[in-house]
Amino acid sequence: MAKSDQPTTIKKYANRRLYNTGTSTYVTLEDLASMVKDGEDFLVYDAKTGDDITRSVLAQIIFEQENKAGQNLLPTTFLRQLIRFYGDSMQMVVPKYLEQSIDSLTRDQEKFRKQLTSTFSLTPFGPLEETVRRNMELFQQTFSMFVPIKPSHGPQTDEVAVEVTSGADNIDDLRRQMKDMQERLDRMSLDHPKKEE
Repeated sequence: MAKSDQPTTIKKYANRRLYNTGTSTYVTLEDLASMVKDGEDFLVYDAKTGDDITRSVLAQIIFEQENKAGQNLLPTTFLRQLIRFYGDSMQMVVPKYLEQSIDSLTRDQEKFRKQLTSTFSLTPFGPLEETVRRNMELFQQTFSMFVPIKPSHGPQTDEVAVEVTSGADNIDDLRRQMKDMQERLDRMSLDHPKKEE
């Protein structure tokens, strides 16, 4: 069956069953995960209310994938930091930042795969390190647009001071995490030294 330009509609019924209107069959979360991997776009609607519940179903798929042995993609520190962003002043920046980061990684994935499968004459982590550096720079640039400018004279209100401190704390946390990640990458690079020619 040829792929349509329009996303496939999936209906979720009260009994938790998912119905693919494109194929007129019931599907599982595993089937939906396969559709995502195959590049097939779909939208999930609650059959009773008509509400778009695609985001929550995709989150369920990620949860199931994360629970499979050897399938973990999301580090615990990342999950903790992500939870901290909910309700924070940075919440509106995080989705765009993550979207741009994953787009960048997706564009570079073929190059990264080739390096991973090549011999150890080159460290396979070079592209990942560069992507992490670029993403951190992008995040810092984005964040700087939302940090209020401190007035040159007059007292600063407590509310603004708390918001600036909170944002600075989040950036410090991210910097520490990035530093830890860089140290791990450096250690992994040392574990796989360049092959002598």
